[in-house]
Amino acid sequence: MELPLFRTVVDIPESSRKISYSSKLMFIGSCFTEEIGNKLKDNLFDVDVNPFGVIYNPISVYNSLRILLEQRRFTESDLERRGSVWFSWYHHSRFSLPDKQQTLDLINSRIEQSSQFLRQSDFLFVTFGTAWVYVLNKTGQVVSNCHKLPERLFTRRLLEVDEIIKAYEELLPDLWQVNPDLKVVFTVSPVRHWKDGAVGNQVSKSTLILAIHKLLERFEQLEYFPSYEIVMDELRDYRFYADDMIHVGSQGVDYIWLRFGQVYFSADLDRTIKEVQKLVKAREHRPLNPQSDEYRQFVNSTIEKIMLLRKNQPHIRIDSLLEYFLNEKKKFSQQS
Repeated sequence: MELPLFRTVVDIPESSRKISYSSKLMFIGSCFTEEIGNKLKDNLFDVDVNPFGVIYNPISVYNSLRILLEQRRFTESDLERRGSVWFSWYHHSRFSLPDKQQTLDLINSRIEQSSQFLRQSDFLFVTFGTAWVYVLNKTGQVVSNCHKLPERLFTRRLLEVDEIIKAYEELLPDLWQVNPDLKVVFTVSPVRHWKDGAVGNQVSKSTLILAIHKLLERFEQLEYFPSYEIVMDELRDYRFYADDMIHVGSQGVDYIWLRFGQVYFSADLDRTIKEVQKLVKAREHRPLNPQSDEYRQFVNSTIEKIMLLRKNQPHIRIDSLLEYFLNEKKKFSQQS
């Protein structure tokens, strides 16, 4: 007798291209993109996550990618001041500092680094969070962040589907011109923007999904990963949410990570990731007695496993992990 399945499952076709440890992966967009991007980083993949900080709307993502393509350098005229800190309308507040030159240095060094990374990337994952934007009244610019300035300085409006399509019809060919093999994957953040209200949030998400699917019809090189649909249909329960009942909780993120792996990881890569996870977790081990023979054996055994993995998988960015355990081993000789 077949048991009933008490949930709906989102059918996701496997990607035409798989991720490997030699892949370069860029993630850009809403805070949800950081959840998956940082999980890959934690598992020692070569990942660049949000070079402008968290960005929610498609036009700001477009502006960010355009800046990376142009390798633009910011100058003092690109900065504004709020209280004691300098900031950019194109950046999240994590790029805001009290010193103007330090702010510019931080912004420009990251643009330089990420511009090169984008040109070498195998995958670009773009996560849209909302179709609502804030337009700076004095310039007409769609800002990436309001930096807690008064609402009267901005006009809030909903992007049109065609407006999003037009921007990316222009951007995508330019991306492929500098990086012809780049696989671009769109997704929509499952985090609801509740300040828009229940209806406003649905209108916003629907605008994003419709624009993406129109782009999928026009460009064969694009893919869509349904993170929004997974949460809405497969994880239709508040136990998968954080305490605010808005953001996806750790259990929900872990489930999306598993579904992500089903689409983009081969069986061999999945096994390698499990090996890496064990070694990464080993670094968290805190012995009761750091001078014990048991801990010495644990360190030596872990170094052997890391060396073997590095030999078999030379692309894994495991050097910092090896350095940690070699330093632990060095302590034994210092104690002798």
